[in-house]
Amino acid sequence: MDGIWLRKHVRVMGTVALVAAALTLAGCKSSGVGTDLDPLATASTSKPGPSFKKTEALSKQWKADPTQVNVAIAYANSLDELGQKPTQIEVLRTTASKTTTSPVAQLEIGKALLGAGDMEGATTSLERAVQLNPRDPHALSVLGAVLDQQTRHVEAREQYTQALALAPGDVTVMNNLAMSYSLQGKLPEAEATLRKAMSLPAAKGTPRIRQNLALVVGLQGRFDEAKKIASEDLPPDQVEANMAYLQQMLASQNTWAKLKEGCGVEVRDLITPSGSFSRGEATCCSTSPNYQQ
Repeated sequence: MDGIWLRKHVRVMGTVALVAAALTLAGCKSSGVGTDLDPLATASTSKPGPSFKKTEALSKQWKADPTQVNVAIAYANSLDELGQKPTQIEVLRTTASKTTTSPVAQLEIGKALLGAGDMEGATTSLERAVQLNPRDPHALSVLGAVLDQQTRHVEAREQYTQALALAPGDVTVMNNLAMSYSLQGKLPEAEATLRKAMSLPAAKGTPRIRQNLALVVGLQGRFDEAKKIASEDLPPDQVEANMAYLQQMLASQNTWAKLKEGCGVEVRDLITPSGSFSRGEATCCSTSPNYQQ
């Protein structure tokens, strides 16, 4: 079942997704990949097809000016398509190290690093983005999502609180805050926050938040109510499958461990047509919280 899944693009705390980031830990290590790097020499493709050629062109652009954030991210994504994960991360870290005075660059690179699975690098860039522009609620929320991923929930909620002080009623931040509560087992707080978000006009047409609410309600054992909420966006078979998974998870000894393992971050804030909170393409459990960016 394809659902509102937190992809590698960093699905950060949006709808029931405890994921927020835009940090920059000042001591991020880099393995020293410089602009003389030639990742294409080891690309995992024997024939120079469209992806290889696109990557080669982006490589030249990036080497000419590694401070171009859009080029760096496009290049990194192409490297990922070729299976060059280590080089992808090094390209992003190199650009991050050369754009340390730009909050926008640090935010975007931080989200890209999060999507690449480099939690340390993402934290470093996102923290720097917040340091450079402490009044950016989006950066604060993304950073909070990343901190939640590291089980630093108290610190994460500090970021969400600051973000909401700057942008009262921001449903994305509220969603991420609710996901943070849910990861700690504070389900009544999570439910109250999600219901408040759902009451705001900005939440209309946002099935992810409603599905997060269904998740939180279901985790409290109110399956009929959770099913009714989930049915507003999902077909009956997916609703039944999600409810069955919830019941199975609650019957296990490690409910919260499963919930935390399934939680992820998504940078692009993608939502499938179904709006499901069921298992996605990677390691997200079928009822894991979804963050937004």
